[in-house]
Amino acid sequence: MESEEQDGAEIREGQTEETSGGHTRGGLSGETRGGLSKETMGAETNGGLREETRGRLSEAQAEVLERCLHALKHAKNDSHLLAALLLITRLCPANQLDQMTLRRIFEAVGLNLPARLLVTAVRGSSDGSGLAPNELLSLGTALLAALSTDPDMAYKPQLLSTVPLLLQILSTGPQPKHRDDNPTGGDPTCQDSHRSEAKPEHKDNSETKPEQGGDNSSENKEPHVSFQVDEAIAADCYQVLLSVCAQPLGPEQLLSRGAVRALCQAVLRDQTLSREQGLPLLAFLLSGKTKTKAWSRNCGEVLGLLDKLTEDFSKAPERDRLKMCVTLVPFVPALAEGSERARGVVRRVWAVLRPMLQSKLTPKQMGPVLVLGACLLDVCGWEEVGSPKFCCLLVNRACVELRMELEEPPGSSLSPETQHTITACYRIMEAAMEQACMSESQAPVHSSVPGLSLQQSRQVLRVLEEAFSAVIYHLRQVDESRFGEPFVFASFRSLCSWLAEETSCLREEVTMLLPFLIGYCRSHMSGGEQSELSDWIEQESVAGEQRWTGKEPLRYLLPALGHLSAEADTRKVLLSLDAPLLLVQFVSESWERMRDKNVRDPSVETACSALLNITVTEANAIRSATWFQTMGTLLSEVLLVLVHRPSLLVLGANVCCLGLMMGRLWPRTDSPSPSQRSLLSSALLFLRGALSPGSASGPVLVSPVWSGSWDHVSELWRLSMQALASCVRSQPWVVLLVRDEGWLRHTLDTLMVSSGLPDAETQLVLQEALCAVAQVCPRCRGDIQAAMETNQGALAGLRLLWAHRDNITV
Repeated sequence: MESEEQDGAEIREGQTEETSGGHTRGGLSGETRGGLSKETMGAETNGGLREETRGRLSEAQAEVLERCLHALKHAKNDSHLLAALLLITRLCPANQLDQMTLRRIFEAVGLNLPARLLVTAVRGSSDGSGLAPNELLSLGTALLAALSTDPDMAYKPQLLSTVPLLLQILSTGPQPKHRDDNPTGGDPTCQDSHRSEAKPEHKDNSETKPEQGGDNSSENKEPHVSFQVDEAIAADCYQVLLSVCAQPLGPEQLLSRGAVRALCQAVLRDQTLSREQGLPLLAFLLSGKTKTKAWSRNCGEVLGLLDKLTEDFSKAPERDRLKMCVTLVPFVPALAEGSERARGVVRRVWAVLRPMLQSKLTPKQMGPVLVLGACLLDVCGWEEVGSPKFCCLLVNRACVELRMELEEPPGSSLSPETQHTITACYRIMEAAMEQACMSESQAPVHSSVPGLSLQQSRQVLRVLEEAFSAVIYHLRQVDESRFGEPFVFASFRSLCSWLAEETSCLREEVTMLLPFLIGYCRSHMSGGEQSELSDWIEQESVAGEQRWTGKEPLRYLLPALGHLSAEADTRKVLLSLDAPLLLVQFVSESWERMRDKNVRDPSVETACSALLNITVTEANAIRSATWFQTMGTLLSEVLLVLVHRPSLLVLGANVCCLGLMMGRLWPRTDSPSPSQRSLLSSALLFLRGALSPGSASGPVLVSPVWSGSWDHVSELWRLSMQALASCVRSQPWVVLLVRDEGWLRHTLDTLMVSSGLPDAETQLVLQEALCAVAQVCPRCRGDIQAAMETNQGALAGLRLLWAHRDNITV
């Protein structure tokens, strides 16, 4: 007892200098670190404790330190530990201790002591040490902050169990003594300091419910009472959270313990350091790998915070607004819910941005404004932007900023900040492209905002053309060593969005850029170095679910290839670059995924369309191509499955048409390969499913399976029928399949019981196919003649077939 009383006296003597204010934290944890980039995250676990920054201890200090370490190691109670710790911090500041010594201190103290100090301080009870609750809190958080700087300590269950307490301290401050309602849903350690080390991780329902509910406002669940903590304690609490967040699964650990909700409360209540450190940490959780879960659970809380931030934004002095633009960006996805409250926030932000965009700002100042504007467009569209005149101004400012940076002489490098701004300009330009094209085509605009006039849309398109000319200029300077850079991908993607609509503009420049475009796609398809790009894609994905596969560049380029492959000059260039082989590879790899998931992929249909353009127009060039036979085998395998997949009907129509067009080019033979026979057999089965018998008084009907997609596939069906007629004439074995596999019988039966065909185009192609069959096969001609004589039905309308009924020759 005498020893304990002496220890208590030492503690009381030391607390006036060491535990009040920041001296204890300064001695144990080093300076508090801020920032949440990957680089600073990595530094946080070691910053402030690096051996090379430390001085040397004197002999006297070293001797005292060894005694204290011995005392720590053999301490019989918390009072002994506290006495030794306070003496260490008084005589041996942390910046004079090497890593090994700090590790010895940490191992001697452990994580139980600071956790118990926090529990005692939060409950407001006495631990018998003579220290007041705020001093216990000061020492406990300082110890945790120091321990957390060691990566091995930062992920210990005992330290993680203190996270809910730290979050409570930051959001509401330590609660008054003997509060039974536990309004913040704090950790059970607040109620029993003698529980085991792992117990504090289990929280009651009041902590977990808001995480699951998502839209429950924190203000409705908790009283508006909060208690300020001093800056040093808050800094130590944030140090622990940052150290945990720096671990591989750290963000998930924070999220599961209610970090988003607590940090929102901290900022709303203007708690200590909540703006300086709470907001950056919150932004990181909402934009990192945990963002999907964070948004799904906490959208309501974040929208409430964003409401407050935008209110401050609208009232802030002009000199502060640029900085606040950067602060708002990570929270904009909360506006996607589209409620009246969210729309009010959007209107408030645009009201501040409009005069900023109309003022004279330097490029560096304009960057944050354009980035915030781009984020609002991504989530909320043009509805609240403003008048068409202001929309034109916004696009013009984005295009001007882009041209100023990209039209620099070759060899000029762009800073990361500039790249970030230009990427935002790309997004504004892409949104403007869609809006201008809608006005140009005079399509109805489903928005409360009047659409651009024809004159305004043409003005926007001219400005966009000049801007994309600068993008082409920039991409022509990119070599293969830079293919993995996110900014190059962003530039490529934006250009592709424009090419999908405007392939007729800048034709010469686009043709010259084709080697880069195809080479870029081929490089990523082959799996080149792309780890940095993969991480960037994951960060940029709003839903957090997008994963880089290497096919993304080609997916973005495919709509443009559909247009470019239809033009003679650009098609020749594509052939010289072996682009069809790349398309075949894309279809093959995409089919492997689609086969099991049974989900439509429009990009595969577009790839087939581009291949169809080349097959129809470049017959002589592709017969000897290495990919020609490979594509035939692939189409055979695909169509065999698609015949029985109604949900993939559009892809089936593309594959069937492409396969039959290829069949026209096969060398004439009486012995087809198994894949050739399978392809034609599947095509016949697929095509006959399009039409169903009508009635004596009605025309042939489009089958129920095909009717929903007939607008998309009718032209492909007609082209397929024409290709079938060509195959019948060029390949003797095809006509045997036509008869033996039932296509001819099904077609004649359908026509015999119907009064006519759906339209003149369908009638012409069906007539052409029947004439080809009758010309080549005597048995088939006999079947056709018998059908026409027995019951004319819809056959009566096939005048060409009637004209040649008796004199069709083989």
